[in-house]
Amino acid sequence: MKSIRDVDLKDKRVLMRVDFNVPMDDNGSIIDDTRIVAAIPTIEYVLGQGARLILMSHLGRPKAKPNPKYSLKEVALHLGRLLNKNVLMAEDCIGPVVQKMAGQLSPGEVMMLENVRFHPGEEKNDPEFSKQLAGLGDIFVNDAFGTAHRAHSSTAGVAAYLPAYAGFLLETEVNMLRKVLDHPQSPRMAILGGAKVKDKLGLIRNLLNKLDVLLVAGGIGSTFLAARGIKVGKSLCEEDLLQECRNLLDLADRKGKHILMPVDAVIAPELSPDAHGQVADADAIPDDMMIVDIGPKTIKGFAMAISKAHTIIWNGPVGVYEYPQFAAGTEAIAHAIAASQAVSVIGGGDSAAAIHKLGLEKEITHISTGGGATLEFLEGIELPGVKSCE
Repeated sequence: MKSIRDVDLKDKRVLMRVDFNVPMDDNGSIIDDTRIVAAIPTIEYVLGQGARLILMSHLGRPKAKPNPKYSLKEVALHLGRLLNKNVLMAEDCIGPVVQKMAGQLSPGEVMMLENVRFHPGEEKNDPEFSKQLAGLGDIFVNDAFGTAHRAHSSTAGVAAYLPAYAGFLLETEVNMLRKVLDHPQSPRMAILGGAKVKDKLGLIRNLLNKLDVLLVAGGIGSTFLAARGIKVGKSLCEEDLLQECRNLLDLADRKGKHILMPVDAVIAPELSPDAHGQVADADAIPDDMMIVDIGPKTIKGFAMAISKAHTIIWNGPVGVYEYPQFAAGTEAIAHAIAASQAVSVIGGGDSAAAIHKLGLEKEITHISTGGGATLEFLEGIELPGVKSCE
């Protein structure tokens, strides 16, 4: 990719796509500013080069019309505190007033555009909307890996009208993921949890071509167990994908790869904050019970496999992580990865949340800011936001 290191930014108006889609509480306060902090190195570099910076992002799902609930005003204030400087806030992301504000910026000043998803043209990647956004800058910088899988105006469309470069965050994400996919050290492992096999079929196929060992748990693990003919009671199980899972198991056997599944599990009669779990072997789950976490024997076996790996990719909790009593397996996996000597990449979402909750960030090689973008990249799908910078 073309990097911002490769271009003279002095006195240029830099239009930068960031991913400031941060979680907020009911009062409009930011709960987690990880995505904002992740963009700071690129922002500071651009300002340090004497550029005039115009930031654009989306927030939430405002359904293509203005909605105060999804305004980026609080994000602009928070960014200003992090940078220790004033961040100008535009009332819109296009139009004469915004153009005038952008034109009046001085070198070293920052301006935040209002939520690009307040306009229907954003998600439609409308050429006219893209052109209006592009008219605000001289150079386009994409530093929003979390939305790089979206072919929207602010992530890809503006690159048709401006020279496009990758920011440091996008560059780091892509280089790290390419490293673990294309140049991994063996033994190479992926750990896949979460609810649905359907969302990760293509990912599993691609990983079976790239890696040596695949650990599956969570709802994915239950479906794979069922594909092996094991009864999983009331556990989450995608009956219509059992043959697909059998095909993947056969593919793994033909390629000499290993798919490891739970040998025991924590089970419960229902999912609720008050539910109590008990341990059962994976092949002895009663019809009226469901798998809610991996069991102690599985934790021990998975941890042993993790300790032998030299490359690890982890995406998805291995239990119903949102309930503390069923989070032990996910937390054990996090500790095992942190204790390993492997190059480790955590694929965002609940896996990243577990790492942050346990304070293990420094023990992990790379924690991705992407969710869907990370999964699609690992699946081998070309990301529009990455392609636009090539």
